[in-house]
Amino acid sequence: MSEPVLVARAGGVCEVRLNRPEKRNAITFLMYEQLTRALSAAQAEQTVRAVLLSGEGASFSAGNDLQDFLSGPALSAAHPAMQFLRTLATFDKPLLAAVQGQTVGIGVTMLLHCDLIVAARGTQLSLPFVALGLVPEAGSSLLLPRLIGHQRAAELLFLGQPFNAETAYRLGLVNSVVEEGSLLEEARTLARAVAQQPPEALVATRRLLRRPWRRIPWTDSSRWSTPPLSCTRRPHSSAM
Repeated sequence: MSEPVLVARAGGVCEVRLNRPEKRNAITFLMYEQLTRALSAAQAEQTVRAVLLSGEGASFSAGNDLQDFLSGPALSAAHPAMQFLRTLATFDKPLLAAVQGQTVGIGVTMLLHCDLIVAARGTQLSLPFVALGLVPEAGSSLLLPRLIGHQRAAELLFLGQPFNAETAYRLGLVNSVVEEGSLLEEARTLARAVAQQPPEALVATRRLLRRPWRRIPWTDSSRWSTPPLSCTRRPHSSAM
């Protein structure tokens, strides 16, 4: 049986690929653990200069696998999802993403921690937290308004309506919109171009770009994230 998260390294780029296409890459506890290990290993490996996140199949990620969350342990600092989010938020090297299809919940909020994003033309993104009786996760209620402004962030978070790749581009959430057939080629080419830059300058520049966010106490999960299943009503989707 294939692993639900695949890791490949070439040319200074570590590609971390969600590999659960039959479930639209909905993320499970096991996948969070594997994602954390992959990012930690990429951070420690000197030959890795950039990381590219991607998803197998028709969707980048449909969000959390809610059935997995409902049957799993209570949220705590040691929870696999929290460990991944801390690792993501404190990652030092350039992060890129290639997104396509249905991209929901954590599939969108993890993009807020990325530096460069390439989206396929048919991508549909959504942040359905409020409609599910939740508050936004992963520091997104802080990061999103800083990226696109308060009013636009409020519209996306309050209403949770899907928006397409072109809208994401106009908002400044993605760097380019390409045909789906060329998505990975375009994203990998961009990642290789980033990886060819002097590594010390890359890391230092990323730290400067993200300096306001680095003051956030990401290691204290109670300060920046709310339990993802503190629902006021039962979720009506298998993924979020």
